[in-house]
Parts: sequence; C-alpha cells; structure tokens
Amino acid sequence: MYITLTVFFVYLCLLIALALWSRQESQSLKGYFLAGKKLPFWVVAFSTNATGESGWLLLGLTGMGFTVGAQAYWVVIGEVIGIALAWLLISRRLKKLSDETDSITLPDVLEARFNDSRHILRWISVVVILTMVCAYVTAQMAASGKALVGFIEIDYTTAVIVGGSVIIAYTIVGGYKAVSYTDVLQGAMMLAGLIIVPLVAINAAGGWHSVTANLAAQDPSLLSMAGALDTGLPGWILVISFLAIGLPFLGVPQLMTRFMAVKRETDLDKARNMSVLIILLFGLGAVTTGMAGRALFPEIADAETIFPHLARELFHPIITGVLMVVVLSAIMSTVDSLLLLASSAVVRDTLQKIFNSRQSDQALANVGKVITVMIGVLGITFAIDEVKFLFWFILFAWSGLGAAFAPLILCMLYYKKTTLQGAAAGILLGFGVTVLWILQFKADTYDLYEMIPGFFIGLLTILIVSRLTWREPEGSEIIHPPANGHPGNDR
Repeated sequence: MYITLTVFFVYLCLLIALALWSRQESQSLKGYFLAGKKLPFWVVAFSTNATGESGWLLLGLTGMGFTVGAQAYWVVIGEVIGIALAWLLISRRLKKLSDETDSITLPDVLEARFNDSRHILRWISVVVILTMVCAYVTAQMAASGKALVGFIEIDYTTAVIVGGSVIIAYTIVGGYKAVSYTDVLQGAMMLAGLIIVPLVAINAAGGWHSVTANLAAQDPSLLSMAGALDTGLPGWILVISFLAIGLPFLGVPQLMTRFMAVKRETDLDKARNMSVLIILLFGLGAVTTGMAGRALFPEIADAETIFPHLARELFHPIITGVLMVVVLSAIMSTVDSLLLLASSAVVRDTLQKIFNSRQSDQALANVGKVITVMIGVLGITFAIDEVKFLFWFILFAWSGLGAAFAPLILCMLYYKKTTLQGAAAGILLGFGVTVLWILQFKADTYDLYEMIPGFFIGLLTILIVSRLTWREPEGSEIIHPPANGHPGNDR
C-alpha cells in the first residue's frame, strides 16, 4: 500500500509542477479558459481524447466489456465514427468562426453568429451547461473514490475528498494550459495502461484462445458482436444505441473548446489523425481488458472495478501504483475541463457578458478560480453519496450536453438560414427530450439511448423553426440555384 501511495504522491507533484509552469497564462480570461489559443496540435489531440473519455473509459467501458463481452466493441466503433466526424465536419469551421469573433466560449460563438443582443442563447447555454456539468462532475468524483477504494485500503468518503481536492488544486493554479498539458500526460498514461493491462491479463489467462474458451463456457454470446441482433428489435436498439454513443462528440462544449484553442487552423488535420488513432486504441484496450478480466475473475460483484482488480492482482505494487494513477488520470482529465467549462459559463458568459461586469480580466480570472473551487466542492459533496452504475450516469450527462449543442453546431456551420429562434428552440428541445426520455420513455423503448431522440428532435426543431422564422435580409436578394438546368426555374 505504501509503495502505491508513494507513486501516487510523485504523480501529484508532477501535476502541481505543470500547473505552476502554466500559471502565468492563467492571469487573463483567454489564458485561463482557452490557453490564449496557442496550443500545439499534439496537445489538442491528446487533450480532446483524454477529456472525452474520463473514468467512463477505465471503469465504465471495461465494466461493459466484462458484462456484455464483444458487444461492447460497438461502442468503440461509435466513438471512432463520432470523433472522426467532429474533426472533419466541425473543427476547422468552428476554429475559424471563433477566431473571427474573438470568442472564448461556445456561447460567445453562438451569440456572435446569431447577433443575439438579448443574450437568449447565452442564458439557455449557461443553464444547460451548469446542470449537466454538476451531474458530470459528481459522477467523476464518485469514480475517483471508487478507483482509490479499488486500489488501496481507504474508505470511500476519504477517497472522494482526496481525489477531488487534487483536481481542484491544479486546475485553479494553471487554468486551461495546465489542464491541456496534464491531459497529454494523463492521455499517454491511459494509452499505455490500456495496452499493457489487457496483454498481461490475456497472458495470465493462458492466451487469447483460453480467454475465448473460458468466455464461451460462461456464455457464448460474450464472444459475438452480432449476438444481440438475434434477439430482434431489442438487440437492434442495443446496437444502435451503442453506436450512437459517439454522437455527442459533435457538440459537447468541453471538446469544442479544444478546436478553438489550437494555435493554427492548419494544425487540425494532424491533430485529427492522431486523435482518431488514439481513441481507437483506447476503446479496443478497454473492452478487451473487461473480457480478459471476466475470464480470470468471473466472480467479481462490481464489473466497474475490474481494471483496479486486475492491476492489484497481476502486477508488482509499483506498477499497481502507476495503474492507479492511470485510472485517476482518466477521471482528472475530464473533471478539470468540466470545472473550467462551468467556471467560464459563470464568469465569462454570465458576469462579463450578460451582466456586463467592468472588472479587469485578471480580476475575473480570479473569480473564475473561486467558481472552480465552489463547483468542485459541490461535486465532492454530492459524490460522497456514492453514485452507482457510473457508465450510465456519465452517459446521461454526456448525452445531455451533446443533444443540446450538437444539432445547433451542425446547423450553425452548414445551414445559413438557421435563425436565433430555431437555435434557442433546438437547444431547449434537444436537452429537454434527453432528460424526459430517461425519466419517462427509456424503460419502455428497450433502453434506447436518450441521445438519439434528443439529437434528432433537436435537429428537426431547429430546421422547422428556422424555416418558419427566416426573413430575407433587407436589401439583399437570394439567388436560387437553377433546377433541372434551366435558369430561373425556382422550385
């Protein structure tokens, strides 16, 4: 235990060192919330993936691999498709628009794009962001507690307080730059852990053939990705839901700011290639870890503790300590970004823009640090009442943010007739349907993933309301493209 704690302490010192190195950049709003838009492509690539995956990857997705076996690979496919589409469809256009409008937050971009002088979109965005971030941070703080309990002899409440306090500390000291560079360290450790642990677990089980034979003896469906489809409609809904888990990549604000923070627009292509490869390796490693873990330790009661259990049982205490840090890295890399997102919603979007605060940038950045602490403490407080089923709880917060913003971002960038009214209605309906679906309809629809109705109803709402409220700009004339090759044949 003492060796494991020593490794953990060394890692914490490294995080604090990175935060202190980054502190100069955190003295202004653009520096604290966006690292001055100076991040190199490799930092953005790692930071995007580390932020998007969280404790969900090393606890939740490994637990899914343990529970449903090869069917969890559908989640991996969905994530790869989702993040690839985000880089291809959104990153360049959003980066360009954010630079042209000197935006720091996603609501900045929305307000500038729709000339929203009454701050309607900003108000709605702040409410959605704060609601979902509180749920998200609570789940991640609970994940940090569960991870520490799984590795060392410590009670859950103490574990949550220790893990949460560390995250808050380096976030307020170094701001976005510290968060992004620690994401590189944390992402690299996550990648190494998800390569080493499944390989060692497979070897300990006697090779991949022994793993598959063991799983087949337990339940043959654990080895078939298509096994769920044999159950008819419920199986198809399960697979579609797993694939749709990648949809929020198209709009969650904590990832959109990564695109905005890159130093040069031309760097985005290199960042995309690196990011897609990393997330593929992340997903494959996590699911395979769960499957190999089930072959070795099928008696584990809580599937989401399989990664810590493997680390404790199969490795030397020093390596166990490193792997504990890997799990905490996954959690920290998301929580720090969420804390900054919530803080920016209060300071930049509410105080500075809505209430027109005249405080200096440095003073507002300091207020942002206070807000970061407050939201972090709130998350710790709620997390002490242990959150069960982290995979689904985190997924709820992930989908709530995605359904609120992904349809609007796509329409904002690709449909020029999107109106302010359509944008506002889309955020509200996308978010509202997601929450309502979980509360009222999910159990009766074979657990259809809430992002699917939320996303498509939000998208349809934006298109319909925009069509109804669109007005031709005064003094301009829209030239319609010719139909069937005949000029002027306007359909």
